[in-house]
Amino acid sequence: MPPRSDSAARSALPRTGRLLRFTAAARWAHHTTAVLAGVCIFTAACLYISPLAQLVGRRPLVTTVHEWSGIALPVPVLLGMASRALRSDLGRLNRFAPHDRRWLKAAVRRSGTSGIPSGKFNAGQKVYASWTAGAGLVMVGTGLLLWFPELVSLSVRMGATFVHDWLALTIGVVLAGHIWKAAGDPGAREGMWRRTVSRRWADREHRLWRQEMDGHSDPDTLTDLRTLPEPDPESHL
Repeated sequence: MPPRSDSAARSALPRTGRLLRFTAAARWAHHTTAVLAGVCIFTAACLYISPLAQLVGRRPLVTTVHEWSGIALPVPVLLGMASRALRSDLGRLNRFAPHDRRWLKAAVRRSGTSGIPSGKFNAGQKVYASWTAGAGLVMVGTGLLLWFPELVSLSVRMGATFVHDWLALTIGVVLAGHIWKAAGDPGAREGMWRRTVSRRWADREHRLWRQEMDGHSDPDTLTDLRTLPEPDPESHL
């Protein structure tokens, strides 16, 4: 039986206070990638932080684990793409709508984003996913150059080392922010760990997606005010 997308999965749950947030494939890809990223970060710390390196020891083994966990990072998502639901999620993450731009502006201005409707993923989640995917590809590429140094010149290896090390530090900071945000949102954690969320949480955080899952939409909510035509002053004459 082929995997189902969100719209096809609506009927999988009774019309209660719960909505299917993520399928098993999406949750497996997320959790497996998180474990691999954690292994990469821990082994990198063992290689660069002297007290931790002395405590753990066995540097060649740590290096091997670091290299192979890094190479394996894209694998969970690539395997998960056999799921139609996960492909649908990736398509959503790759599309920006007018309300996403409004969300980002409100986030930058710290004026509050709760009143701005979002789809299944808000603009912040889309930016995070895009940045993480790009950074991950750069890390894999530079890591391969360091793994096989004989393939490139010394200057290229030095540049790859600089990019790899500093981008790794940046990724660590960004991941810490991601975990911090998730820790402050029980509804988001519930969807990723228990697959369903309450309609109340979905209506507050992802109103457009909640309406889609319920099979209807509110035109006033879905319409971006900036797309409306300017009123004609002569129409009242």
